[in-house]
Amino acid sequence: MIREQESIIIKTISRILIPFIQLFGLYVIMHGHTSPGGGFQGGVILGASFILLAIAYGTNEMNRRFSLKTLTIMTALGVFLYGLIGVVCMLLGANFLDYGILPIDFEPRGMGMLGIEIGVGITVMAVMVSIFRDLITFE
Repeated sequence: MIREQESIIIKTISRILIPFIQLFGLYVIMHGHTSPGGGFQGGVILGASFILLAIAYGTNEMNRRFSLKTLTIMTALGVFLYGLIGVVCMLLGANFLDYGILPIDFEPRGMGMLGIEIGVGITVMAVMVSIFRDLITFE
């Protein structure tokens, strides 16, 4: 077990910054289909915010928020969302991930891409946090 040092400065700054980092990560995911960014970049930003949480407050805090089961479910959920959108497109008679066929009243191509970006973002965030947990675990 690594001895964790208490630092009120690091805890205070990270408590202030983490919500803004997460908000920016969500912004990058949500606007990735129309501007630079996307699911991968937003997922990395979200994952980095949770890694900052672990660095500032210790690994027990991160383990309390994200158990291994939760990370596995989130990874599978993101991949499932990605695949589901592609399969729905195929069932409607189009190619895999051909968003234009989706029965959505407004901008089906943009909404389909947004769904893909959300799935990728969830998966990348969960995998990053999972890799970090694996790297810091000595058991």
